Amino acid sequence: MEETRNENGQENSNGKVHERKQGIVVEHVYKSFGKEHVLVDVNLEIPPGKIYGVVGNNGSGKTVLMKCICGFMHPDKGQIYVGGSRVGKECDFPDKLGVIIETPGFLPALSGYKNLKILADLKGRIGKNEIIETLQRVGLNPKMKKPVSKYSLGMRQRLGIAQAIMENPDVLILDEPFKGLDVTTKQIVMQYVKEKTAGKTTFLVTHDAAEADFFGGNRWNLPTENKNANDE
Repeated sequence: MEETRNENGQENSNGKVHERKQGIVVEHVYKSFGKEHVLVDVNLEIPPGKIYGVVGNNGSGKTVLMKCICGFMHPDKGQIYVGGSRVGKECDFPDKLGVIIETPGFLPALSGYKNLKILADLKGRIGKNEIIETLQRVGLNPKMKKPVSKYSLGMRQRLGIAQAIMENPDVLILDEPFKGLDVTTKQIVMQYVKEKTAGKTTFLVTHDAAEADFFGGNRWNLPTENKNANDE
């Protein structure tokens, strides 16, 4: 078979298979922690440019699935593809991926702007102007010197959203992105995020059905049946 490479220059053993697995593709994924079977035969396909929303309670495995998609955690069984590359095999962390999962972590002694500048410099895809614009659109002052350690929960959440979307990624993983925001700020930030997710492959988790409906797209339910993690 002729050797092919993906957009990251990595070898693909089967070019046709990878062409089919654009967007986000989760195939027969299992994940357990001891006797707790968190993910059991999970299958999901989010085509490129589509939004899928998940509404549910804590403890159903949504965050674990997101971490597996991002490469932060490896499934016990199954395969996950993002943008045509198999996570954990062809890439450790998918390229052009923006993510906010749980409480965003930043360098506490630095300002929000300085934190984002450090992250942006790692890839060199955006500069000062894009960082400033993103901070302003989520309601944060880019000139504010206050260290992140003194940010409120809502400010940290907005900074996390800014970090996820500032580089205009092709794929977005958003885990409860609007928690901790007051009503007015939430409406402004949701509208901005909706603009930024247009045409992007997006996996959104929320407890609020109204949030999911605001973004449109498809509703998906994570399987919750209790099976042995090695069942077929």
